[in-house]
Amino acid sequence: MRYLTVEEVILIHEYVLQLYGGVPGIRSIALLESAVHRPGTSFGGSALYLSVFDKAASLIHAIIKNHPFVDGNKRTAIVSGIVFLRMNKYKLVVSEKRLIKLALDIADSEISLNDLSEFLKSYSVFK
Repeated sequence: MRYLTVEEVILIHEYVLQLYGGVPGIRSIALLESAVHRPGTSFGGSALYLSVFDKAASLIHAIIKNHPFVDGNKRTAIVSGIVFLRMNKYKLVVSEKRLIKLALDIADSEISLNDLSEFLKSYSVFK
């Protein structure tokens, strides 16, 4: 399993801001590190997030909820999740409109982490 680094997520954030605009800056490096490391979290030697979809969901959810950047957290979270899945041989096939709604639902706590994982699984293809 390949995980994103903090530096890679910062690069993704910069890319997202170039594409869509927004205010640059990291609000909290500690919150960013927490979000980026969440997919690999374990307790008592056992992984908390087992599948690639659970791990991608935890990454997306943590970036949105931790709000580590000044701006562009939802966009960065979604793109980071897509990149994470691609690094691990999955391609997310879903419309941009649906991804926007998904990000807003996560921010508004209208979708659970488990439901997010199931969404990613249902819209992903192994490549």
